[in-house]
Amino acid sequence: MTKKPVAIGKVFAYYPNISVAAIKLNDKLRLGDRILIKGEKTNFEQRVESMQIEHKSVDEAKKGSDVGIKIIDIARQNDIVYRV
Repeated sequence: MTKKPVAIGKVFAYYPNISVAAIKLNDKLRLGDRILIKGEKTNFEQRVESMQIEHKSVDEAKKGSDVGIKIIDIARQNDIVYRV
């Protein structure tokens, strides 16, 4: 049985020069978690390998945090982030 993706946040900015998505979390997120970023033109999965809060690297972020995550593809504002 496959786990159903759970929405954990929304992209509020994307910085193409550094390939980072800024995400407002509505659930916790940890390094190593597998995420899906999905939107009208976006649909990719990756493992969280780099995450920062206020330009400081963190291993875990709590619900309500704004985090920057290094991503492997382009994300767009309002794309939904799922844990898979």
